[in-house]
Amino acid sequence: MPDAEDVRRVALSLPDTTEKIAWSMPTFRVAGKMFATLPEDETSIAVRCPKEERDELVLAEPGKFWIADHEAQFAWVRARLAAIEGEDELRDILADSWRQAAPSRLLDAYPELGLPRE
Repeated sequence: MPDAEDVRRVALSLPDTTEKIAWSMPTFRVAGKMFATLPEDETSIAVRCPKEERDELVLAEPGKFWIADHEAQFAWVRARLAAIEGEDELRDILADSWRQAAPSRLLDAYPELGLPRE
C-alpha cells in the first residue's frame, strides 16, 4: 500500500513537477498547474479526472475512488491510498493526472510517460 511519501516521490519524479503547500496541504504541479493533492490526513490523493470518466470509475471501484462534495463541480476524483494496488498503479494514476495538466511542450517531450501497461 502506497503512503504519502510514495505519492510525493512518484509525483516529483514526473517532469517539471513541483510541490507547493496550498489550503494547508501538499499539492503537486506541472509547469505551475495543479494535478494532485494530498488532502486531510494524507490517506488519499485527489487527482484530475474528466467528469465523463470519473462517475464510471467511482461506480466500478467505490472502495478505491470517490468524489468529494466540494470537488463535485470540478474534474477531480479522490483515491484511497490503502486501496491502491502498489506503486505501479499509483504511478499510472499520477501520470494520467499529470498528462491532463501538462503543457503540450512536455507532452511532446514525453509521449510515453505513464501510458498504461499492456
